[in-house]
Amino acid sequence: MSNPTRPHKIKTRPQNRPSKHEILEYISKSTKPAGRRQIERAFNLGRPDREWLSNILRNIHTNHGVTTDKGVRPLPPVGVANVIKIDTDGLAWVAPTSGDGNLPALPLRGLKNEQLTISLGRGDRILARFVIEISGDEAFSVPHARLIRKLPNKIQRIIGIVTGQPNGPFQIEGVSKRDRTTNALDTANHDVRPGDLVTAEVEDHGKEHRMSVVKVHGSSSDPGQTCLISIHEHGLRHEFAADVLEEAENSLIPSHDMRSDLQHIAFITIDPVDARDHDDAVAAMPDLSSSNDGGWIVSVAIADVAHFVRTGSALDREARLRGNSVYFPDQVLPMLPEILSSDLCSLKPDIPRPVLAAHMVFNAAGKIISHRFERGMIRSRANITYEEAQEAIDGRGSNRTQPFLDSALRPLWLAYECVAKGRDLRGPLSLNLPERHIKFDANGLPCGISTPTRLEAHRMIEEFMIAANVAAAETLERKGFNFLRRIHDVPAPEKLDSLRVYLRCLDLNLTRGGQVTTTQFNALLAESRHKEQEEAVAQAILRSQSQAIYAPVDKGHFGLNLRRYTHFTSPIRRYADIVTHRALISAFSFGEDGYCRDDAAGLEELGRQLSTAERTAMAAERDTKDRLIAEYLSNKIGAEFAGRITGIIKAGLFVELDETGASGFVAASVLGRKYDDYFQSDESTFSLLGRRSGLGFRIGEPAMIQLQDANSLRGTLEFELLTPPHPIEGIRRDKAGHRANTKRIRSPSRRGPSGRART
Repeated sequence: MSNPTRPHKIKTRPQNRPSKHEILEYISKSTKPAGRRQIERAFNLGRPDREWLSNILRNIHTNHGVTTDKGVRPLPPVGVANVIKIDTDGLAWVAPTSGDGNLPALPLRGLKNEQLTISLGRGDRILARFVIEISGDEAFSVPHARLIRKLPNKIQRIIGIVTGQPNGPFQIEGVSKRDRTTNALDTANHDVRPGDLVTAEVEDHGKEHRMSVVKVHGSSSDPGQTCLISIHEHGLRHEFAADVLEEAENSLIPSHDMRSDLQHIAFITIDPVDARDHDDAVAAMPDLSSSNDGGWIVSVAIADVAHFVRTGSALDREARLRGNSVYFPDQVLPMLPEILSSDLCSLKPDIPRPVLAAHMVFNAAGKIISHRFERGMIRSRANITYEEAQEAIDGRGSNRTQPFLDSALRPLWLAYECVAKGRDLRGPLSLNLPERHIKFDANGLPCGISTPTRLEAHRMIEEFMIAANVAAAETLERKGFNFLRRIHDVPAPEKLDSLRVYLRCLDLNLTRGGQVTTTQFNALLAESRHKEQEEAVAQAILRSQSQAIYAPVDKGHFGLNLRRYTHFTSPIRRYADIVTHRALISAFSFGEDGYCRDDAAGLEELGRQLSTAERTAMAAERDTKDRLIAEYLSNKIGAEFAGRITGIIKAGLFVELDETGASGFVAASVLGRKYDDYFQSDESTFSLLGRRSGLGFRIGEPAMIQLQDANSLRGTLEFELLTPPHPIEGIRRDKAGHRANTKRIRSPSRRGPSGRART
């Protein structure tokens, strides 16, 4: 048997056969994988040459030869490479650092790598496998790289604040919560001043770090810099390339041909007062069918974004890479250029706009008994806020809402009263946690924090959107389409065990046995309602939940208590919804801008990518809110606030303030010095306990604090706990009367998604 690692010996070639170099040159210039037959045709080779050519191809594969401007160069099987660009398709290109420096740039290929290129950027270093593949039919691909792992960069980019004296020397203090290093700054290439927010490159030279400024963003105190920090810290895409903007500028509203004319329906849009786009409109009318007495027809029209964002276009590639819009308290990082998100796709009043509409028929008990979809044109009657809608229904309408009170608002409200019956029977998880909003002054600086009242108008639109999402999921399943579902799995057993222990500390009980249900959680929430522990219980239940994801797997949505669910109603801000629209367009043959069934093969990978993008956006939004709240509180150092203990770790405890929702830290070492004790976390009681006194603090308890420090650049707060330690019930003790099993607590994270959970 021949040794597979030994290069094949090549016989002397006859006059008509090409050289190895000529074959390599042909392969490297081929835009598609070049197989044996293609090479035979290109060089006019016949059957007698077949064995010789096969040996040549195996020899090329064994030696990893690539053609450069200096001839054939060996390509090592594994090596280090630098990412030199991310092309318009989102594909990373890398340059191997091995060899003589004349190796060509190679594409980074492979399904497992394509989602990772989202987190790769120009200048990143990777360990890669360099591949020239021959498949079973000896099809030969152009050389490419496959990612093994990302390596620490010798050159890293950070965003930070310039510190030091006006005349230097300067340092840069990183503003990331995860990197608080301070490095000396080489300012030769930029004119900077203390207080400037800059992007800098840190070059690693072994024991020495050299830092230079790449870009000066302005003073760190300028409005908008807080969002900029989060954008850079989380690697968010914040600029649109020229080809993307050009496509958006050339977009046209479709003609009425081949579309249903829905302009006679009294659609209206109901949105927050600060909404920047309007992608859903609603209408309702009583069902006059004699077989559905007391039933209603609810129509939900969603902006037809798939018409503007075609598969494979520059707009589509950019939207897919972003995954979703990012909503900061004072600005939006949109998934689509503004001309689309705020204009052409937005359902503006009195302007014809293309939509995908779901018409749903509910019976008197609020259950959907049928639904159908149309691709049409609507003309919204008005855009109003939730507050205006609620006031109109409550009999306090304004001149803006009075003209369509009877034609649009009142039918919507009566339909919602019917739909709400079905929701109550279904029993979704009902957390009702407060959603705090940051207010800004005329200069764009945070000046207050409010907790808007959750209105029935909010719940009405939410229920209509959920119903439309269900209708889309049921339709695609019935049509046999593989589609991207919104999955919310049941809570993990270990999280439920931790929750049970915590609830027992509050004299509440989550029973064991069988699969947990939303009904059980809602019973716990009802039991704690209007009590001091109400919000603590809701937060604990929220933290026990699984992370909602996108995947083409039929697992249902636990939180909404739904068997089938997808995202259909927000295509302006979520790429997953565009994918659903394309599936519906194909399912109903609404046009040529849907997707083929074959496209479904990549849905699993796409789901992972979009789930990651969503988590990144949530982290960026949360960090920005933390920084803005810290900035608002920075002039209140020394003030006292009421709060609640929301988390305990070995190093101390976290307290969330009642008024602002801000979370700050109290170090166990500080408590130890104050009370002459040594505080440790206790797993059995979810407490921080003093070893000497046995007194302590428990998660969920109210606490008074004094604000000691507020770092607006990192979004961190430091508190002094004014509430003294007290006896904790349920402490386990050994036979001698000493506390037992004191160790680090393994409680759910202190954080959950701020505000209403994303469904």
